[in-house]
Amino acid sequence: MAAASHRLRGPWRGIVAVLTAGLMAAAPAATAEPRPTVSRLKKELAALQKESDKLITDYYNGRIAHQKAEKAEKSAREKLTAAQEVYDRHSTELRAMAIAEYTGGEPGPLALLTGHQDPSTLLGRMALTQHLIALQDAKLRGFAKVRDDRQKAQDESATRSEELDRTVGELEGRKKKAEKQIERIRDKIEQLYPVPGARPDGTFVPQLPQGADHITPRMALVKQLISERFGVTYGIGCYRTIQDGGEHPLGRACDFMLSRGGAMPSAAELKRGEQIAAWTTKNAKRLGIMYIIYRQRIWHVRTGAWRTMTDRGGTTANHYDHPHISVY
Repeated sequence: MAAASHRLRGPWRGIVAVLTAGLMAAAPAATAEPRPTVSRLKKELAALQKESDKLITDYYNGRIAHQKAEKAEKSAREKLTAAQEVYDRHSTELRAMAIAEYTGGEPGPLALLTGHQDPSTLLGRMALTQHLIALQDAKLRGFAKVRDDRQKAQDESATRSEELDRTVGELEGRKKKAEKQIERIRDKIEQLYPVPGARPDGTFVPQLPQGADHITPRMALVKQLISERFGVTYGIGCYRTIQDGGEHPLGRACDFMLSRGGAMPSAAELKRGEQIAAWTTKNAKRLGIMYIIYRQRIWHVRTGAWRTMTDRGGTTANHYDHPHISVY
């Protein structure tokens, strides 16, 4: 381009020179992002662990507060139950007294004062009437206290129940914060593992199978990390001799089983499979993962997207009972 601009005459020569300089300045540098150093990763890990200790302490304090709230709520419920029993008993007694007086089963104060003309008898009846009135007043005052006590117990129980609900929400929030921090620590620790055969430019050197399980060092690292993080229950199958054009005979693939005998996995195991698939897609470029197959879908590192596969006719064939992971 520079040589051509020398052959131009007049204003065209200056225009070409300006355009050439602009294009050269706009061209991006073709250098890969540098991988974090071990010392940097360790420093970041130490900071994460320090923050994690604070979050775990906060979660512990939340558990103590929640336990106290549970105890207070239980005590308030017991008080309310006792107060309700007393209230019901007094209510029954008052209803019985009112019914008896209304039906004439028991003489009321006015009935005792009528129909008796003898002064001495009348004075005796009056004294008895005053006594009965005093008893009724005492019962009514006692009932009022019982009623107020029950209302107080109801209010306290409602307050303690609200406090318990609040501590449950707070505790769950603190737990999630701590779990997220622990997840970050796991990620950082995993980055400290050197990936076998990884080049600085993000490509991977081919590897031979080795060891008793006949898988490559790169596949062995992926298998180890998944096993440690997700605790696969039903076993991990890697090398097999069938020549199906896949990576199993090359020691570059593993199946992480979620059930036995071709049975559909439980909801919890299906969730574990989703977690494994999500983790492998997230770490694919760093660990040299080429593709993942799970639940009749395939994800390739080149596209970074899932696509549906054709139906192969069974739970295992369609990878519903295991994620399949292949590495470079």
